[in-house]
Amino acid sequence: MNPTVKKVWNAVTWVLVLCVAVLAFLLAGVRLIGYTPYTVLSGSMEPTYPVGSLIYVKKTAPEAVQVGDPITFVLDENLTVATHRVIEVDSENRQFRTKGDANEAADGSPVLFENLIGVPRFSIPKLGFAASWITQPPGMYVSGAAVVILVVLLFLPDLLDKADAADRKAAEKKARREAEGNPR
Repeated sequence: MNPTVKKVWNAVTWVLVLCVAVLAFLLAGVRLIGYTPYTVLSGSMEPTYPVGSLIYVKKTAPEAVQVGDPITFVLDENLTVATHRVIEVDSENRQFRTKGDANEAADGSPVLFENLIGVPRFSIPKLGFAASWITQPPGMYVSGAAVVILVVLLFLPDLLDKADAADRKAAEKKARREAEGNPR
């Protein structure tokens, strides 16, 4: 492979690998530093958290939550997760009253302290769409295949160089035999 083409090829594949690594960190690696990502599926918290945003939630003690804080919590027995803003803290009954920023009325049921997951610390708009797509078929299969293709592309120049070297060695060996008068 031409050395210039190989350098360009390597640069492009390493940029792609870096992009995949950053995406993997944003989607899963943040768990290593104590954040859990969630995709915003409804517009109840717009404009703070637009639909499709990926919010990063940090586990927080219920006693640390104050009125005005957004919280992420388990909404019901189906383990539905929601994020709304705290409008009242009832420490005596160990519950929060919440309301979505875009909603007219407060939520119908209080959020028990035990259902608190944490407090969103930051979000990335639209990344939740990618997270949802990658974690469900067919996105799961496409992204898996893309990673395999990327690994192949990463090592392809070296494989081609080895194949070229083997071909040159075989051609030299054949030329020596022919020069010696032994074609085999």
